[in-house]
Amino acid sequence: MSEAAEKGKKAKNISMVLAKKTTEEKNKALLAIARVLLEDRETIISENKKDLRRGSRAGLPENILDRMMLNEKRIHDMSEAVRLLVKLRDPVGETVEEIKKENGLLILKKKVPVGVIGMIYEARPNVTADAATLAIKTGNAVILRGSSSSICSNQALVTSIHRALAETGFPEDAVQLIEDTGREAATEMFHLRDYLDVLIPRGGKKLIDTVVREASVPVIETGAGNCHLYIDETAQPEMAVRIAVNAKTQRPSVCNAIETLLIHAHWLAQHGEKLLSALAEKGVEIYGDEPVRKIFPAAKEAAEEDWYCEYLALKISVKTVEDTDEAIRHINRYGTKHSEAIVTEDGARAEHFMSMVDAACVYHNASTRFTDGFEFGYGAEIGISTQKLHARGPMGLDALTSTKYWIYGSGQIRD
Repeated sequence: MSEAAEKGKKAKNISMVLAKKTTEEKNKALLAIARVLLEDRETIISENKKDLRRGSRAGLPENILDRMMLNEKRIHDMSEAVRLLVKLRDPVGETVEEIKKENGLLILKKKVPVGVIGMIYEARPNVTADAATLAIKTGNAVILRGSSSSICSNQALVTSIHRALAETGFPEDAVQLIEDTGREAATEMFHLRDYLDVLIPRGGKKLIDTVVREASVPVIETGAGNCHLYIDETAQPEMAVRIAVNAKTQRPSVCNAIETLLIHAHWLAQHGEKLLSALAEKGVEIYGDEPVRKIFPAAKEAAEEDWYCEYLALKISVKTVEDTDEAIRHINRYGTKHSEAIVTEDGARAEHFMSMVDAACVYHNASTRFTDGFEFGYGAEIGISTQKLHARGPMGLDALTSTKYWIYGSGQIRD
C-alpha cells in the first residue's frame, strides 16, 4: 500500500474517534500545540532555513521565499492563532434547525465534522499548523501534503504537533503528513475517494486548476487572488492613496494583495500622478493603459495578459475607466472571485459595486488585505474559498463542518 493510501486509511479510521472528542479534550490538545510550537521554535526555524537555502539556490523568487519563511514573530503569531482557536466556540454538535411535525416527529439539524480533510499546498508552511489545528478543533482528521520546497519546515511542524498530541493523549493520526513530494503521490491523493471526504488546494493558479480538473475527491476551490481596487471619481484623495499603497505593498506576496488598479478618468486626471508616484516610491513597477502612461510616463505599457496576472510581487496594472459599471465589467471578466474594493464617497455607487461584483469579499473604503481568517475573528483559516457551494471566503471552523439530521419519533409510519 502506498504512503498516501496507508495514511488515508489511518485517517478514516481515526475520524470516527475524533468525532466523539469533547470540546475540553480538543482544547487541551490545542493549548499543548500552542506551547510546543514556541518551545520548538529554534528547531523549526533551523529546518525552515534549510528550505530557504535550497529555494534560494534553485532560484525561487523573493515573494515565494517570503511565503516560505518562518521567524520568531511568525511562529509566535502561529501560536497565538492556536490560542485564539481555543477561545472560539466549538461548532460540532450545534443544532442549527429544529422542526416539530404535526405527527410528533422531531427533526434536528446538527453540525458534525466533515470527516477526513486532505490539504495540498505549496510553499506555505503556515498552512501545516493552521490546517492541523482547525481540523482538531472541529473533530476532523487531516492529511497534509506540502511541496518539496517546504518539506523540512513541514516535517518539523508536524513533529512538534505530534509531540503535543502525545502529551495530551490525543490520537497522533489526527494529523498526518505525506512526505513523498513527487507528482505521483499528489495524483494518488486526488483519487483517495475511499478515505478523503474533501480536498482543499492552496497555492498558485496552476496547482488549483490541476486539482479542480483532475481530482475525483470533492474539492473546495481556494482561488488565486487577482484582486482589484476601483477608485471612483468621488474618492477622497488621501484615503485612496493610503488604501491603494497598503493593499499593494503591505505584503505583496499574498493572495489578498491587489494586482490591478481601476481609476475613474476624472480622478486620474486630478490625483493620478500623486497616487502612482506613491506606489513607485514603494518600489512598485507600474503597467498602465495610455491615459495612465500619459500622466505617469515611467509606467510601462500594459498588455492584455496583465489584466489576468496575479503578480504576487511589487508590480501592478492600472486601467482607466469611465464609470462604476465599466469597473464592474472589468473585474467580473478578469478577476478570480477573491477580494475586490471600491473607494468612493457615494454610498449608492458603493452598494451597486458590492452587489454586482462577483467575489467572496467586497470592500468599501478599506484595504483588501483584511481578507484573512485571523482578521475575521476565525483564529486561522484553512483557505479562502472562491466558489459558491458549501463555503465562500475565509474558511474557519464552521466551514469544516457538515450537517446531519437527527429525527426522533415514537412509532410514526408514513401513510
